[in-house]
Amino acid sequence: MIMEEIIEHKRDGLKLTRDEIHFFIENYVSGSIPDYQASALLMAIYLKGMDAEETAILTLEMENSGEIWDLSDIPGLKIDKHSTGGVGDKVSLVLGPMVASCGGKLAKMSGRGLGHTGGTLDKLESIPGFDIYENIHEFKEQIRNVGMAIIGQSSDLDPADKKLYALRDVTATVSCIPLIASSIMSKKLASGSDCILLDVKYGCGAFMKTKEKAHELADLMIDIGKHLGKDVRAEVTDMDQPLGFAVGNNLEVKEAINTLKGHGPKDLFNLCVNSGSIMLTQAKLFKTTEEAKEAILENVKNGKAFEKFVEFVKAQKGDTSYILNPDKFEMAKNIVPIYSDKEGIIKRIDALTIGKCAMKLGGGREVITDVINMSAGIVLNKKIGDKVEKGELLCTLYTNKNEYSEIESETKNAFIF
Repeated sequence: MIMEEIIEHKRDGLKLTRDEIHFFIENYVSGSIPDYQASALLMAIYLKGMDAEETAILTLEMENSGEIWDLSDIPGLKIDKHSTGGVGDKVSLVLGPMVASCGGKLAKMSGRGLGHTGGTLDKLESIPGFDIYENIHEFKEQIRNVGMAIIGQSSDLDPADKKLYALRDVTATVSCIPLIASSIMSKKLASGSDCILLDVKYGCGAFMKTKEKAHELADLMIDIGKHLGKDVRAEVTDMDQPLGFAVGNNLEVKEAINTLKGHGPKDLFNLCVNSGSIMLTQAKLFKTTEEAKEAILENVKNGKAFEKFVEFVKAQKGDTSYILNPDKFEMAKNIVPIYSDKEGIIKRIDALTIGKCAMKLGGGREVITDVINMSAGIVLNKKIGDKVEKGELLCTLYTNKNEYSEIESETKNAFIF
């Protein structure tokens, strides 16, 4: 088989065969196919697309390019959840304990934040001592005993995605829906879960800017699941404002704690309860989402969901005294209130701007090697639909930086009346 012919076939709009896709992935991972030919094929896919069957085959070949974790010896159906990313998205920290407290088995590999989107691993590592580097044996034992584990992705898992994602990033092919879908799904399938719930976000703070594009991506990933015999479901959710109030690592952990105690923001709480009810029915622990919701709400009320979070943090060597007493978390050196200079009703909060400002305050990375200040970020005081008087508090900035006047102005302008 010749790589030039595979590029020609896709360039001319033809459907790639299983053998052609297998040849490409196997030889690109081994180094036999150079980046310039892989780039040409990625651009051809970007321009000509792939149908559901092609995308499913690409996903399977990427999944099989490295190690695949087998969780079949853990009793029950294992469930995973993936968000396409957003601002203030601390859902995994709340959803995991809710689901595990009801008997679910959450097996999750997560990533780090880059740019305006926060990473679950960074939030967890803001808890002193928390260890995200468990091996497969520790991972499985924790899921058996605790009901949930969240770790970093193994370097041996899905090497095809690592190489292709790095190439997509520099060839303007990141936004190609078949390539996004195969990237997400290959990692999730390789990590061994039986059921996957996808949270596909749209809006100014999300990767997919329109609801229609988010639905297109969600539908394709569900189709991949069907082709590969997995129970994959999806929610399409709004990211036109940050999720919850807190944006920034230990700020979001503190908000997650409040939410598990039933005192968190309504948008975050409701999303977690809805997602959790779907996951518990996927795991066949409840017949209906209504029954599952009742169980989750009861476990928030009786404290079992919060207790599960404490158990989870302890299992991964985190200092639970910070969870039991969140005032122990490090506080930023500079705490800067932002007041409104106008009155009206908030029409929109530009999540992208808020995310970028939180990053500039030290709460995120512009490049993957940047060091995060775990106490930096932004806490909103207002949300869409809220009435605001002149001089009223809009939000508060947290930073160790001494120069932040430009960020103050940018943050204030993110609130559209």
